[in-house]
Amino acid sequence: MITDFEQLDLGKRYTYADYLTWQFAERVELLRGWIVKMSPAPNLRHQRISGYVFRRIGAFLEEKPCEVFSAPFDVRLPLPPHRVKGDKVDTVVQPDIVVVCDPAKLDEQGCIGAPDIVVEILSPGNTRREMKDKLELYQTAGVPEYWIVDPDHEFILVFTPNETGQYTGSLPYTEGSELTSPALPGFRLDVGKVFEGR
Repeated sequence: MITDFEQLDLGKRYTYADYLTWQFAERVELLRGWIVKMSPAPNLRHQRISGYVFRRIGAFLEEKPCEVFSAPFDVRLPLPPHRVKGDKVDTVVQPDIVVVCDPAKLDEQGCIGAPDIVVEILSPGNTRREMKDKLELYQTAGVPEYWIVDPDHEFILVFTPNETGQYTGSLPYTEGSELTSPALPGFRLDVGKVFEGR
C-alpha cells in the first residue's frame, strides 16, 4: 500500500492495478504508464464553468440514455498497440466532464473505454497537457468529441476526428455563439453564459 506520493518512483511506468493501491491526498493521472500530478484544486472560476457546463448537459440528457459525470471520475483508456484491459490498462485520466452513452463502458470504478465526449477546462500549468498530450491520447483512444474550455480567453474548441481518425478543431466558440455537438444532436450551449461567472 502506497500512502505517500514520495514513495512512488517517477521513473517507473505503472498500471491501473498499481493506481488502485495508492492512498495519498494528491490527485494523479497515468498517461501511458507515466505518473502525472494534477494541478492543485481548481479555482472558483474553473468550478463555476465546470458546474454550468455539467448542469446544461445534464438537463439535456434527462430521459436520454447517455450519462454525464464530473471529476473526480476515472476514465481508463485501453490504447493501441496492445489495448490491454482490466488492471493492465496504463492510462487513467480524470477529465473535468465526460459523457458516456454506452452503459457497457461503466462499472463501479468509472469508465473503461472512450467516452462520447470529454471536456477539459484549462488551468494554470495544465495548458500543454490538455492541448497536446491529452489531445493525442483522446485521439488515439477514439474519443469522438473533445472540448477544450479556455477560461482566460473565454473560448471553447471542439475537436472531432476526420476520415483518417485525426482530430480537426473547430473555430473557437466565443460569446455570442452557440456550441452544438455531433454526439448530442439538438444540444445547444450559449457560450457567453459559460463564462459569465455564475
